[in-house]
Amino acid sequence: MEAPQGEKTLPIVEVRFKNSRKEFFRYPNSMKPHSGQVVITETSHGYDVGTVTLAGSLVGVQMKRKKVAEESEAVGHILRLANTEDIALWQQLREKEAEVQKRARELAIALQLEMKISDVEFQGDGKKATFYYTAADRVDFRQLIIDLAQAFSIRIEMKQIGLRQEASRLGGIGTCGRELCCSTWLTDFRSVSSGAARYQQLSLNPQKLSGQCGRLKCCLNYELDAYRKAIKAFPRPDVKLHTEKGIAVFQKMDIFKQLLWYSYKDDWITWHKIPLEAVLTIIKKNKEKLPVASLEEYIEEHPQTDTKLFESAVGQESLNRFDTPKKKHFKRGKNRNNRKKRYEKPSN
Repeated sequence: MEAPQGEKTLPIVEVRFKNSRKEFFRYPNSMKPHSGQVVITETSHGYDVGTVTLAGSLVGVQMKRKKVAEESEAVGHILRLANTEDIALWQQLREKEAEVQKRARELAIALQLEMKISDVEFQGDGKKATFYYTAADRVDFRQLIIDLAQAFSIRIEMKQIGLRQEASRLGGIGTCGRELCCSTWLTDFRSVSSGAARYQQLSLNPQKLSGQCGRLKCCLNYELDAYRKAIKAFPRPDVKLHTEKGIAVFQKMDIFKQLLWYSYKDDWITWHKIPLEAVLTIIKKNKEKLPVASLEEYIEEHPQTDTKLFESAVGQESLNRFDTPKKKHFKRGKNRNNRKKRYEKPSN
C-alpha cells in the first residue's frame, strides 16, 4: 500500500517468525522488502530468518496499535534478503525441532519438573533454541538448561507462555470448522468474560464456550458491541409487567426478532411471546398507572406457512433413492405350507 501524497513511508516492516511471533525491523535504504520475502534479521547472538508480513503505510498503523515507537529499541534491523543456503538451513532446523522437543520432554520428566514443553524454535543460524513451556507454578529449570546445552551444544532460552499463547503456537481446528483465529490472524489476546455470553443469550456451558486452550473463546468478543448496542432498546430483565390478571416476569428475549417472553408468577410453565413495542407500551402504562387487562391482548399470532426450501425441476427427490431395497423376510413355516398346497395333485 503506497503512502498518501506528502507523507513518507516508514523504513520499517513487520516480520513474522515461527507461528504467531511478529516483530518490527528497520531495513536499509538500498533495500525495499515487500510482503512475502524471506529476510535475515539481526539478533544479539547471530541472525534469524523470518518472512515479511506487512510493509508500507500500514506498518505505522500497526505500530500505533501495538504502542511501539519508531525510535524504540524493540525495532531491530534487517541485514539482507535470504538466499537459497539460508532458506535450506532454516528448513533443516525446522525439521529438527520435533526431535529436540521430544528429547527435552524426556529430560524434564527425568528431573521431575512440573512443566510442559509445548514448542521449540531454532534461531535461523542454528546457534540458539528457544523452548516454550507452560506451568501452573514457578519451575526451577536451571539443571534442565545445563542438560539441554550439553545434549544439543547450543544456547538455550526458556520462555514461559500462557495457555492461549500455547494454542496459537500449536494451531488447530476450532468448533466452527476453521483454523484457530489466534494461530492465523489474531495477534492480541483480550480478556473474555462470561458477561459476553450473557449479552448474546448463550448457554453458560463451559464445554461449549471454551476453546482448545481451556479459556473462553476469543470469538465471543467479535459481536459483543453489536449486541450491546441492540440491547439498549430493550427493557431491563428485572422490570416486571403489572396486569389485572397478575404480575408477569421476564424469561428470555430474541434481539434480532425483537421478541420477549414473559410468564405469570402463578403460572411459570406458560410463556407468552410479546413483541418489543407491546412490552414498551405495557411498561409505559404501568408508569402512568393505567389499567392493563392481560398479556394475552398483546400477543401477535401469525399463522405458520409452509415454505419450500428446495424445489427441483423434476420434483422433490427422495433421500434414500440410491439405497438398495431391503429384502422381505418371510416365515419359513408359512412358505412351506404354501408350497405344499401349490404342488399337491387334486384327488380323483
